[in-house]
Amino acid sequence: MKIATFNINGIKARIGALTDWLDEAQPDVVLCQEIKSVDEAFPREPFEDRGYNVETHGQKGFNGVAILSKLPLEDVTRGLPGDDSDEQARWIEATVVGDSHAVRLCGLYLPNGNPVEFDAEGKPLRDGKYGYKLDWMDRLEARARALMAAEMPAMMAGDYNVIPQAEDAAKPQSWETDALYLPQTRAAFRRILNLGFTEAFRARVQGPGHYSFWDYQAGAWNRNNGIRIDHLLLTPQAADLMTDCVIDKEVRGREKPSDHVPVWVTLAA
Repeated sequence: MKIATFNINGIKARIGALTDWLDEAQPDVVLCQEIKSVDEAFPREPFEDRGYNVETHGQKGFNGVAILSKLPLEDVTRGLPGDDSDEQARWIEATVVGDSHAVRLCGLYLPNGNPVEFDAEGKPLRDGKYGYKLDWMDRLEARARALMAAEMPAMMAGDYNVIPQAEDAAKPQSWETDALYLPQTRAAFRRILNLGFTEAFRARVQGPGHYSFWDYQAGAWNRNNGIRIDHLLLTPQAADLMTDCVIDKEVRGREKPSDHVPVWVTLAA
């Protein structure tokens, strides 16, 4: 079972880039972020024509997540539990049924959190957009605990907007006051990992120089000035099934690309 996460940065603007990659990579399941489309306007036909079931949780103009799956999907739910007032479309989950295992897949688009406001001592304030990010991560941790308690193969994958370590950025010093790299952000991410999750890519590949996002500005792609913020977190039951995890870096150099690239894992499921 080949499962990918891909922040597509606008499904309508990037539909050619996505379908070309689908034809080439042949993933069984894709968790998409930033579809930037309401459910009714999502261009389903190109994916259904390729044999994918389509489930969306959209929002006009920004955010939005989707699941494309060649395998049957069951028990689809939308929205991260814990705050009924949260109207941002950032979470979708479903059970995908493989040949030998069912896997609970959670697709997420974690809030960016910028701009961050700081107090007089230079400490970030937990309010505004950064407060929303940290609150969302608290809710994510609660859902992660529930997934662990269920003791089934499960994965939380998507654009986390978290740079976990210095080696995950080409120039970590330039991110020191950014919401993606603040100590509070990285600590919240570690708390989730420490519940017993495996961060798929780092379980397979070590060392610096591996990125999943390059900004459109300032020649970031040409200079390989990237960051790694797209992650796949696996419960122990899913980690036992993992056979590989790869960042499809070269996709970023194609025509009309997203600023993110796909990251995929294969499970013996």
